[in-house]
Amino acid sequence: MKVLDSELLKGYARMAMNGFNQGWHERNGGNLSYRLKAEEVDLLKDDFNFSGDWQEIGWQKNDESAFPGLAGEFFMVSGSGKYFRNIELDPAANVCIIQLNEEGNRFKKVWGLVNGGRPTSELPTHLANLEVLKNRDENIRVVYHCHPTNTVALTYVLPLDERVFTREIYEMATECPIVFPEGIGIVPWMLCGGKLIGDATSEIMKTKDIAVWAHHGAFCCGYDFDLTFGLMHTVEKAAEILVKVRSMTDTKVNTITPEQFRELNAPFGVNINEKFLYERHTFKIGEMPQD
Repeated sequence: MKVLDSELLKGYARMAMNGFNQGWHERNGGNLSYRLKAEEVDLLKDDFNFSGDWQEIGWQKNDESAFPGLAGEFFMVSGSGKYFRNIELDPAANVCIIQLNEEGNRFKKVWGLVNGGRPTSELPTHLANLEVLKNRDENIRVVYHCHPTNTVALTYVLPLDERVFTREIYEMATECPIVFPEGIGIVPWMLCGGKLIGDATSEIMKTKDIAVWAHHGAFCCGYDFDLTFGLMHTVEKAAEILVKVRSMTDTKVNTITPEQFRELNAPFGVNINEKFLYERHTFKIGEMPQD
């Protein structure tokens, strides 16, 4: 089968356009990766070109990287400098499929980017996260980076503390602790595309599905495109509500209590992380826990 005719590419392009329509991908902002299943590779491999050269996977120039846990695997990845709004219009020019070598330290483009170019500059961060996630759960295949406006705005006014950030987001929408009961991880500002931020993000992904990059954006993961987009959409909707609440007051009159959050566990089959259900001493937005 041709890659252009596959349901995989259609789902990838649809997610990219959904993110653009939300306003999360200005210019060439954001990137998206997917670790292909063996059956997807078998279905599409006749459309692959394996004659290209193996290239280094560098966090930055002259910096070697290796991901042995992903050796030999194939990934659909957005291109560096490409615009998400163009992926649906011309996927072959804006997306590629790459394969890692048997050491996991080189990649080869086997499809796409027909007008030239490389995978996203965040490729090492995506691979670092996908390697950790594969270790955690073989079925997690999508990693998504975007610039959600309200979520980023909150990194300027809330403490960069995962307990505070998660709790404030939880209180904005009942669905939040159901969709991501393990909470949100926070990465302080770091140089994007570098090893430090990649390592910090993948450390969070060992236990969580979403990491917020202060003053920049967010990384999240999921089993498929719909679940991954839905996760980011849920966080950003809650962040939008919090921005509106914060614009009216710095102190809530009412909110959801820890005991009320715990009522969600049994009927929804989740186990909300207790570290985020600390007792508040005031309703002041951004209050640090005192335990």
